[in-house]
Amino acid sequence: MRKTGVVLLILVALGLLAATYVYYSKYRKSAADFAQATTEEEQTRLQYGQAINEIATIQDSLNAIAFGEEAVQMLPARGPNEMQLPPTRRDQVLARISMLKTGLERTKARIQDLDDRVKRSKVRIAGLERMLAGLKSTVAEKEQVISQLTTQVDTLETRVTGLSAEVEDTQRELTDRQHELATIFYTIGTKKELIQSGTVVSQGGVLGLGKTLKPSGHFNESAFNTLDTDQENVIQIPSKKAQVLSPQPVTSYMLAPAGENRVELRILDPKEFRKVKHLVILTT
Repeated sequence: MRKTGVVLLILVALGLLAATYVYYSKYRKSAADFAQATTEEEQTRLQYGQAINEIATIQDSLNAIAFGEEAVQMLPARGPNEMQLPPTRRDQVLARISMLKTGLERTKARIQDLDDRVKRSKVRIAGLERMLAGLKSTVAEKEQVISQLTTQVDTLETRVTGLSAEVEDTQRELTDRQHELATIFYTIGTKKELIQSGTVVSQGGVLGLGKTLKPSGHFNESAFNTLDTDQENVIQIPSKKAQVLSPQPVTSYMLAPAGENRVELRILDPKEFRKVKHLVILTT
């Protein structure tokens, strides 16, 4: 009977020892799991914090990429060793857009790198994913604005080219018009030569005496010389004496000797003088 009791006690002790071992093993596993979970949680919090900080930095970078008119016009200061700005306004705007585009590309690369690291770390936090999605959406919006700005520059360049052509045409037309206004036609000849050409007619007088010469009003301009009164104001007359028969205002010119057997007509007031387009000079 005693032996049986001892055996039972031994069996009970062995059972308790086995149970204790099992519970202890479970406890150690639970403690290890808890420690691992705590470590993972700390790592997750650290990664989350780093991700949040990087998101904030990226957002600041995106906010710094402004697209207003002043932002496109203003360019950052450059150091002495950096390339200087292009000379034309169009090139300056395109350079600014290129800089914005480069900055946006760098920001996109940072977002993608952060997204990859978050995925590798298995940090699946809805709020973090929403923030990353928001950054990507902001980048897409700014890319669209850059594309629109580039299109606007191209459109404006086309308009400027067209306007420049119009300005050139208008300037050419004004120049031609001014040349036309400034140009007079003149002829020089003796009484006989002027009558034979039909440039002047003899009027008045009695019995062929006392007649005066007057412009006929019928001029063959191909037989006349031309003079741009904006460029020249003197006409050389190969004669000792000369007389203006056409009705130019007498205060707008003067006749003066210019050497032996030569007279010159000096235009004093071109605007008044060229109001009469045809100048007829009689030489004797």
